[in-house]
Amino acid sequence: MTDQSSPEKGKSGRSARGGRSARRAERQGAVTEIIAGLARKIPPYEMLSEESLVTIEEAADTILHDVGIEFRDDPEVLAIWKEAGADVDGERVRFERGMLRNIIQKTSQSQFVQHARNPARNVVIGGDNIVFAPAYGSPFVRDLDNGRRYANIEDFQNFVKLAYQIPWFHHSGGTICEPVDIPVNKRHLDMVYAHLKYSDKPFMGSVTAAERAADTVEMAKLTFGAEFVDKNCCVLSLINVNSPLVYDATMLGALKVYARANQGVITTPFILSGAMGPVTVAASIAQVLAEAMAGLALVQLIRPGAPAVMGAFVTSMSLRSGAPTFGMPEPALAYMAIGQIARRLGVPLRLGGCLTSSKIADAQAAQESAFTLMPTVLAGTNFVLHGAGWLEGGLSMGYEKLILDADQLGMMHVMAGGVDLSDNGLALDAFREVGPGNHFLGCDHTMANYETAFFDPQTSDSNSFEQWEEEGEKDALTRANEKLKELQTSYQAPDIDPAIDEALLEFIAKRKDSMPDAWH
Repeated sequence: MTDQSSPEKGKSGRSARGGRSARRAERQGAVTEIIAGLARKIPPYEMLSEESLVTIEEAADTILHDVGIEFRDDPEVLAIWKEAGADVDGERVRFERGMLRNIIQKTSQSQFVQHARNPARNVVIGGDNIVFAPAYGSPFVRDLDNGRRYANIEDFQNFVKLAYQIPWFHHSGGTICEPVDIPVNKRHLDMVYAHLKYSDKPFMGSVTAAERAADTVEMAKLTFGAEFVDKNCCVLSLINVNSPLVYDATMLGALKVYARANQGVITTPFILSGAMGPVTVAASIAQVLAEAMAGLALVQLIRPGAPAVMGAFVTSMSLRSGAPTFGMPEPALAYMAIGQIARRLGVPLRLGGCLTSSKIADAQAAQESAFTLMPTVLAGTNFVLHGAGWLEGGLSMGYEKLILDADQLGMMHVMAGGVDLSDNGLALDAFREVGPGNHFLGCDHTMANYETAFFDPQTSDSNSFEQWEEEGEKDALTRANEKLKELQTSYQAPDIDPAIDEALLEFIAKRKDSMPDAWH
């Protein structure tokens, strides 16, 4: 047994500081550690009463019945609604109370598996499971060395590689950033290929045109096999509602492709309260439910049983400037109520992430991101998009921000794991061994749990002032930049079947040759 009188000693006689460095080195070496989703062991927060939930559901039904939803420039979708019994007036569709809920609950899955190229990385979306993915959709990127600039395909590949290496990401994400150096009508091919080539985690497909969604499905079939794709979810897609109360032709086209192919559809109202919806929290929740149910039900009418997720993007705004604000209390309240609503509807839920209005990874970014992520987890969210990297209201994807946020995601793994009440968790033998007035640093229980007792963030510094000063007075952003470069240097691509890789490259070449470049 280690001498209890030497608190500076750790396992195998290492100093506390050296032990921490060794553990950090071990973690950095295990960059492809497989954590295929997070099973929540804490209950989601139940904020609203039964009466309050019914009130919101009735308000959503009133919106659907009295006002309706517009489905623009898509006669096929209007015909589907008419056949289902909805009131179709031009492009405006109104629904009897309870109609959409009945369609959804008849055939929707409460949870489903999204398959990864590496089966060990398959994730379950729904139930008590949480899946973390990087941020999505930024035209700009930022890092400490090069500042803010337009993203290119190399940036996109870099982020895929980083998400692959960091175990707290269970998912590769989708359009992590927009590679503006590639024509608009062709870049989706390179992005999907990057997800399949440089990672073996699950991924998201293109939604910017129906034909691009179809290309994504074809690439999935080349990778997984056509029959397998028809029977299993291999791609997730993000279908944004053009709030308030509009589904546009682009999103409808992609929704139809993925639904018919039995691939996952996340229908997401995009509500900037005060602009795309009323300023009040209750109205935002009711609007989310109304808009999301329209998409969820449409998926089930197109292909009953197709995997679908209720999404929501709700944020507040500065009524002085009109700019979106993040990390505020009103969206946090909305998130937790939407979690209850989704569970009552019986569908998986997508919310939140590490959101901020800050332009750089500073104290504002940390506060706003943490105050968005925590209610996201407490709400019972199943799929967390924008889990890391988000800056500038989504306009920029930050390299160091991704690294800093990844530590937050790691902390959520511990939070969601709850309290261990096993014999080891209660540690009664440790009390017997140490007794009154002595320390626990060298006792058997501490040594047995030395590597795993506490979360060890990669970007925090908890050393003394003297140690911090001696090591260069580095702030968190500098430490994140160093960690970023370590990961970039240590990246090793996952194996891919050469025949699959060849087939993908051949498909991409043919598709690109079939159309002229389009930059708008």
